[in-house]
Amino acid sequence: MAKIESRIGHIKQPAEKIYNYISNFDNFSSLIPEDKVKDFESSGDTCRFTVEGIGQAGLRIIEKEPHKLIKISSDEQTTFDLLLWIQIKELEPEDSRMKITTEVKLNPMMAAMVKKPLKNFIDTLIDQAEKISYDPVD
Repeated sequence: MAKIESRIGHIKQPAEKIYNYISNFDNFSSLIPEDKVKDFESSGDTCRFTVEGIGQAGLRIIEKEPHKLIKISSDEQTTFDLLLWIQIKELEPEDSRMKITTEVKLNPMMAAMVKKPLKNFIDTLIDQAEKISYDPVD
């Protein structure tokens, strides 16, 4: 099992607003630069897409703790087991922190191949989370 952690992101938004936005996959595509992910499709608690360097993946939200935690796993059609959790901590009303941790079950050879692209992917999610406005997508 490979465990990968993102850097800690600094977001100038309340935790509630970040959580409400990120806990809906319909908004999630704004976190992902178009050059990294292709064919993104979502329906609230599930999504499917292709990641450069990793391949096709499907995700589903399996647990939510309001304003603090969103736990996500790979779906049954994804060829590897992935667990991803997004932690949000509000320090002040307009100052929150966000961290993404992921665990992926792969054989050692495959783990070595996807570790760097997966680390780049979750760090990109943090980069984007620091930039977006957190207004829901219509």
